[in-house]
Amino acid sequence: MATKPTAVLNADLTTGTINRNIYGHFAEHLGRCIYEGLWVGDNPEIQNTGGIRNDVLEALRNLNIPVLRWPGGCFADEYHWKDGVGPVESRKRMVNTHWGCVVEDNSFGTHEYMHLVELLGCEPYINGNVGSGTVQEMSEWVEYITFEGESPMANWRRENGREKPWKLKYFGVGNESWGCGGNMRPEYYADLYRQFQTYVRNYGDNKIYRIACGANVDDYRWTEVLMERAGNHMDGLSLHYYTYPGLWEDEKKPALQFDEGIWFETMFKAYFMDELITRHSKVMDKFDPKKRVGIILDEWGTWFGVEPGTNPGFLYQQSTMRDALVAGLHFNIFHNHNDRLHMANIAQTINVLQAVALTDGPRMLLTPTYHVFEMYKVHQDAQQVQLNYDSPEYEMDGRSINQVSMTASKAADGTINLGICNVHHADAVSISIELRGQTFSSIEGRVLTSAELRDCNTFDNPDVVKPVPFTAFTIEDGVLRLDLPARSVTSLALKA
Repeated sequence: MATKPTAVLNADLTTGTINRNIYGHFAEHLGRCIYEGLWVGDNPEIQNTGGIRNDVLEALRNLNIPVLRWPGGCFADEYHWKDGVGPVESRKRMVNTHWGCVVEDNSFGTHEYMHLVELLGCEPYINGNVGSGTVQEMSEWVEYITFEGESPMANWRRENGREKPWKLKYFGVGNESWGCGGNMRPEYYADLYRQFQTYVRNYGDNKIYRIACGANVDDYRWTEVLMERAGNHMDGLSLHYYTYPGLWEDEKKPALQFDEGIWFETMFKAYFMDELITRHSKVMDKFDPKKRVGIILDEWGTWFGVEPGTNPGFLYQQSTMRDALVAGLHFNIFHNHNDRLHMANIAQTINVLQAVALTDGPRMLLTPTYHVFEMYKVHQDAQQVQLNYDSPEYEMDGRSINQVSMTASKAADGTINLGICNVHHADAVSISIELRGQTFSSIEGRVLTSAELRDCNTFDNPDVVKPVPFTAFTIEDGVLRLDLPARSVTSLALKA
């Protein structure tokens, strides 16, 4: 056992609201995320609702998914929305140049996406095309979706079967404009953003939250230029950060074949998320001290090598407790930045990178990452509760990180929910939490862990890694003592 950390939970002190949108998702036209993952069309072998597969729909509803970003990603800046509306048989077929050079038949377009978010009960977040699109194209897309009166685009929407406009809250003006979205300099993109966003209009009572393309990882200069030149014209600024061992230009390490050193490096890089948000926030504070503009972390997650035998352009990878802990760590960090972080979207929802579900024809499985989303959904729109703690160090090869990461929030009914990650690959840990400001009559817990370091859920055995009841705790004299297994995510509900 490691040295016991000390922790104090001040149940009567709150430190801001945890925006439910940090539990958002991202679905790009990439690999089998949209086609087969979410959309099966008229395939009679897979149960669906208007082409949306029912098993995935049910799984995502269970997460209380708050927002879904679409259609990309790099794909967004080669996507021309008019190709994806109207009769399916007459829609233009195109080459998905970014992701495998496969044929994109545009059978999943604006109407299908808006139907999906309506079924999910979540907010749409559409990313517009700046890299290869036009101001008029973007303006007409917003008009098509949100304008109720008489206009060419509204009339076309009606001809295509939708009488009333949809509500559209979030709209991104370009994606990764520093890279696949145009290889632009920040000064150039800032001017383009100012121009394009002018024509992302609010029609009627539909008020759009405009999101500018933000930095790649630690490019703080990009953030400074965008805030200085265009900050008054945006509501949010995006940020992208993926967790992977090694260097970006290296061949990605396997998702299942890794040792303790690779495990530690992954956790070490996951912790970097805190520094990243902190430093970008400080740059933004210089131009926006009242924190009106939000950070929109609309791409995050692990990035490993594709599974053997799969299309390398499809980015299909398996998921273990390593991925689950990256998710848990990130959520704990996100909670601490609730003053500036307005949204986060895991990349990606189904079958791509750190997915929450994988499909194989009519079969579906839930990944360890899915279970963390489900365990942590109690924190959506809750009040963060003050939780101070010291953690033992997790050391390897001259580097160290906190072995334990914790968060706490208060739900509307007064329940205090704790989320605790033990990131150590092998060592269990005992912790004690002094409970102040409230007394509790009952405690319920669940824990997600794995018997072996590289365990994963498969289609033949889909429940290898799943939450089980957690009972390794005692409470006495206002002190909660917990024994946490190695590589685990634990959730506790403390009821008054």
